[in-house]
Amino acid sequence: MQGLHAAWKNEPAFRQEAVGCLILIPLGAWLGDNGTERALLMFSVLLVPLVELLNSAIESVVDRNGAEHHPLSGRAKDMGSASVLLALLILLLVWANVLFTD
Repeated sequence: MQGLHAAWKNEPAFRQEAVGCLILIPLGAWLGDNGTERALLMFSVLLVPLVELLNSAIESVVDRNGAEHHPLSGRAKDMGSASVLLALLILLLVWANVLFTD
C-alpha cells in the first residue's frame, strides 16, 4: 500500500492512469460480451498502471544513484518509458480487437 500511496503522491502519470482505470474497467465490464472479453478489456487496462509502477521504481533507483548523466541510466529510463508505451499499445490493440471485430 505504501508503494501505491507513493505513486499517487509523486507520479502524475500514475494518477492519470488510475483515473483512466476508474472509467475503463467498468466500461470494459459493460462492453464485453462474455467473461473472456470482459477479462481481456479489464486486464489490459490494469496492465498500464502496473507497468507505470515498475517504470517509476526504475526511475527512482536511477535518480537515487546520482544526478550525473550516464548512458546506462538514460537507457534504463528510456526502456522503462518504452514499456509503458507498449502497455498502452496492448490496451489499444485489445480494445480494438474485442470491440471492432466479429
